[in-house]
Amino acid sequence: MEMAEKATQDLRAAKRNVAVLAAAQAILGSVAPMSISIGSLAGYQLLGPDKALATLPVTGYNLGVSFGAVLIAIVTRMAGRKLSFMLGACSAALGGLVAVLSLYRENFWLFVVGLLMIGLSSGFTQKIRFAAADVSPPAFKAEAISWILAAGIVSAVLGPQLVIWLKDAMAPITFAGTFVTLLPLMALAIVILSFVHLPVTQKVKGEVRETGRPLLDIVLTPRFLTGLICGISTYALMTFVMTGAPLAMVVGCGFTPGQATLGIQWHVIAMFGPSFFTGKLIARYGAERIVGAGLLLLMACALTAHAGIELWNFWAALVLLGIGWNFGFIGATAIVASSYRPEEADKVQAFHDILLFSSVAIASFSSGKVFAAQGWTAITFVIWPVTIVCLGLLVMQFYRGRQTAG
Repeated sequence: MEMAEKATQDLRAAKRNVAVLAAAQAILGSVAPMSISIGSLAGYQLLGPDKALATLPVTGYNLGVSFGAVLIAIVTRMAGRKLSFMLGACSAALGGLVAVLSLYRENFWLFVVGLLMIGLSSGFTQKIRFAAADVSPPAFKAEAISWILAAGIVSAVLGPQLVIWLKDAMAPITFAGTFVTLLPLMALAIVILSFVHLPVTQKVKGEVRETGRPLLDIVLTPRFLTGLICGISTYALMTFVMTGAPLAMVVGCGFTPGQATLGIQWHVIAMFGPSFFTGKLIARYGAERIVGAGLLLLMACALTAHAGIELWNFWAALVLLGIGWNFGFIGATAIVASSYRPEEADKVQAFHDILLFSSVAIASFSSGKVFAAQGWTAITFVIWPVTIVCLGLLVMQFYRGRQTAG
């Protein structure tokens, strides 16, 4: 009886903590669509005649995410997760101030630094889903992660709407009002985080951990390589197309920044919305088939973009891009996760993430270069060779699996 009562109390406490984390996630996560939707547009207006570096601020943001994902592990050991998330919010607020200053001074490189600092915050925010799982009993872990994903959908709406409402709030300095909003927004996130209770985990002194197989042996297995290449390709393609889309819509086709921002909003919703059932689809049909479906959706994105340059072409292509990323990346992650043992997780995940975020940064930087030189059509054309190669790898992996089973 006492055990049942304790289990009930633990579940109640877990739900309370996860609800607080989800509320914080909804606010902290809004900086990602906000930065991506206006980063390249603001960079474009700050540059001189040569606009090839217009997407560099978004590259700075992506590099910040990569650095933040590594830095939070160090900060957490010293200060704990709760304070780490608060420090991440402070980084976003400070980055917002730097971005505003850069816009007033018309300093492109200072703007890149501001976006990098905001990206650093997003690297911290990515760990909230793990914190939610860690404070939950086993039966509630999956639902806890779903709560955090649901908060991501709120972020997808909140961030772009703040851009639309406040981009001219400090006219004539376009977008300055949006970045100023990060100060009260991050202050609210810190207040919300003050109500969460996260356990402090400490490494047992003298603990000896198994490291498993050498890293090279793991990463050279066909299954790992298939998951790695498909995952990186899916994420890099999504970033490449998404980063160039606002420029193509506003600079190339004359749509308003608000219309471009709404396109990014629907794109981000499409990225996270399917997450509630993607796991069930993988369990039923297998990770390879779901990755294949994601790649086909990316091809449909390219076809939609090639069909014309009306507003609906851009919005529909961005939605297909988001769903394709969801299926492709989550499925590829499942393939990678099945290729190593639990004791090998830390080193394999670190290797995977370094390659992933490096590729994403290169993709966002290249997007501006390709758009300036060749235009929107060239950006969407890149989808074809990459997805065809990935589909070929999946087919080979599928037949290897059947031969092994046979």
